[in-house]
Amino acid sequence: MYEAFYGLSAKPFRLRPDPHFFFGSKGHKRAMAYLEYGLSQGEGFIVITGEVGAGKTTLVRQLFNMHARDELVTAHIVNTNLDSEDILRTVASSFGLPSEDSSKAVLLSRLEQFLRACDQQGKRALLVVDEAQNLNPRTVEELRMLSNFQTDDKSLLQTFLLGQPEFRMTLNSEGMQQLRQRVIATYHLGPMDLPETQAYIQHRLHTVGWKDDPSISQSAYDLIFEYTGGIPRKINTLCDRLFLMGYLEELHAFSDAEVNEVINDIQQETVSPTQIVGVPTAEDREAFLLANSNYLGYLDERMVKLEKCTVSILAMLKKIVVAPPNSSVGP
Repeated sequence: MYEAFYGLSAKPFRLRPDPHFFFGSKGHKRAMAYLEYGLSQGEGFIVITGEVGAGKTTLVRQLFNMHARDELVTAHIVNTNLDSEDILRTVASSFGLPSEDSSKAVLLSRLEQFLRACDQQGKRALLVVDEAQNLNPRTVEELRMLSNFQTDDKSLLQTFLLGQPEFRMTLNSEGMQQLRQRVIATYHLGPMDLPETQAYIQHRLHTVGWKDDPSISQSAYDLIFEYTGGIPRKINTLCDRLFLMGYLEELHAFSDAEVNEVINDIQQETVSPTQIVGVPTAEDREAFLLANSNYLGYLDERMVKLEKCTVSILAMLKKIVVAPPNSSVGP
């Protein structure tokens, strides 16, 4: 939508993890160093924690891109609300093995045969478990048991555990001592600071051919950082909305005023009808709406903007339809 208006080759602020846009902040470079170290050791567990949207999954996908596909056989698990037996089925399925209607013994046997076959082919088997904070202790123990598959001189499976900060509570809880002994590196991926946030935004824009259109003021960068706290996913969400508004209103410069308008839009969208209905009296409801940046006026304003946009599009279509043909017809 706004890509063509600003001359961009692609959308710069997608929410899905994309190693094409990987940005090496100080924290991401350190986390990558730990992952590389883990790969070099070829055994045990690597634990990476970070807030929601900090870039843990993007980090791992970048790691995969840095290594030849014929070196690694990887499985990536993102659904971790599983019991101890379901996790084995999920691991087997993620490695491409049949898993339906199989007993635990059969699943373990298939996994061991598969891992040994990978080793004989000179390949490394790597299991990546995302959202590890959802794992219960019994499920974590099943994953630890998989690390027992080994030859005389090396482990057949290495595991990366990626999770939100609360996973550290699970890791440090009673009964997790055997797992902790097999963790060879752990790192917490924190948010970016202001200079990194600005560099991150510019990096994503330059990746898709940004030529300083729209221009972004320093006050805009400051407000983006203040609102997002330097969390990549929050930055992407806010900037995507900012560029969409710029396209709709044909803006070629963003200051803190435009950023603040988008922030107000986002905050207004969190005011649900149930919140308003839940306010007991009509007088309180009126005060509630006023306290939320004049919610009704906000809706009217957005409707006017949408109507202007619709009129503009209809006018363009009309010109295209009634335009005379380029070639003339002879007598």
